[in-house]
Amino acid sequence: MNASCSITLANEPIKPLDYNRHVKSKAGLAIKILVCALIVPVIVLFYKRGLHANVTTVALTFLLAILVISANWGFWYAAVLAVYSTLAFNFFFLPPFGTFTIADPQNWVALFAFLTTAVIAGQLSERARRETLAATQRRREIEQLYAFSQRLLTLESVPELLNHVPRHITDTFGCRGAAIVVSERTDLYRSDADTREIDAPRLFSVATRGEPISDSDHALAFIPLRLGVRSVGAIGISGTTLSHESLEALSTLVAITIERTRAIENVGKAEAARENEKLRSAIVDSIAHEFRTPLTAIKASVTSLLSGGFEAPQQNELLTVIDEESDRMNHLVEEATQLARLEAKQVELDLIGHDIGAAIDKALESAKKALAGHKVQLARTGELPPAAFDLELITNVLCQLLENAAKYSPPAAPIHVSAESTESEIVVSVADSGQGIDELEQSLIFDKFYRGRDNRYSVQGTGMGLAIAKAVVEAHGGMIRVTSQLGHGSVFSFTLPLKTANIAS
Repeated sequence: MNASCSITLANEPIKPLDYNRHVKSKAGLAIKILVCALIVPVIVLFYKRGLHANVTTVALTFLLAILVISANWGFWYAAVLAVYSTLAFNFFFLPPFGTFTIADPQNWVALFAFLTTAVIAGQLSERARRETLAATQRRREIEQLYAFSQRLLTLESVPELLNHVPRHITDTFGCRGAAIVVSERTDLYRSDADTREIDAPRLFSVATRGEPISDSDHALAFIPLRLGVRSVGAIGISGTTLSHESLEALSTLVAITIERTRAIENVGKAEAARENEKLRSAIVDSIAHEFRTPLTAIKASVTSLLSGGFEAPQQNELLTVIDEESDRMNHLVEEATQLARLEAKQVELDLIGHDIGAAIDKALESAKKALAGHKVQLARTGELPPAAFDLELITNVLCQLLENAAKYSPPAAPIHVSAESTESEIVVSVADSGQGIDELEQSLIFDKFYRGRDNRYSVQGTGMGLAIAKAVVEAHGGMIRVTSQLGHGSVFSFTLPLKTANIAS
């Protein structure tokens, strides 16, 4: 949301919520005046027509009424009631009755003492009421600040923080609206698109100057987000009843959270850079190790050929070694390139409807050399429906699983390949007769460059094959997994979703 200026006009129509509050305020004032006006006649009638009591009892009753009014509604209601009660006390209960004349000088002292006591008691009661209300308000604001701080702890990035903090402020503190800006960003983030009374120029000015602005006429407050003497942004709140101290605490909480999320992001970036460096080192080490063996064989064969003195069959054997090791190096480069392209999502899938059996047959043909000596047992459950997949990539996945099964199975051990379908997907499985994979390694087996700790030196490989297979299957919207039990071999299976409506045959 771009920063924009919005001006609130003084003569704009009253909103329904403000009108209702205005009407309720007037109604409450009328009720309080009516109650104060009725209290004195009720007390007079009670003691004149009902219970006859002495003057002291009547005076204490008036005083009690004044204390109750002061404690609940404030000093000025109590002050008016005190004067009203003094006049009624004089007129009805001090001789001569029925007049405001005081014959006995002692009654002047009593009347003055009553009025003074009523006013002082009203003031004390009003002070206690104000302090109670202030304490209650402070307690409520502290509870709201605590709830707000708990919400801030769930935000883990600066963009998420800026988008959610204004709404959290309105929800927690009951404000009409809120907006926030942060230094080094030009956007203004609002709690609601309709919250336009918080104008952008003043908010950006507060963020730049670091000085708060209060607009009591429109119930607006603009508070800088300060960390020490440094301003990192500003918050604008409309319709707020928060104290200055709570607004300062609120701004400090948000400023600290912004710095915390920035620090977390920086730590995450640093950790990602370290992991990237470790990954780069692993790639270099793995490829360097795998390249060393074919390069050594090629170098030895070429050196032997250059030395001469070999018969034609021996020369052909050395040339075959060079050809095979060159193919192996080329395969390593292709694997690394394919993995990089898959991770960068630069591979376009040629999704055409195929029978999964075509991919299995093609993979068995491609992996014939790796499967030499192993009997492959193929099982299919009935006629399988066609699925949309990239034939070349899925064939490569099956080749990888078949070669893996041959590598880790004993010589001449059978390899089982099965394919079946459900209502929503096709499931292809390749089972070997190897030693199995423990539970810890099962969660790591599809990671890049990971190789089983018991076979990483005895079996050739880079650890890229299964990572490529996982990336290809997930690019098709499927899943790949392994089920294994130590001593009983492993079953690698992957799924391909059935989207028959989108299959182009």
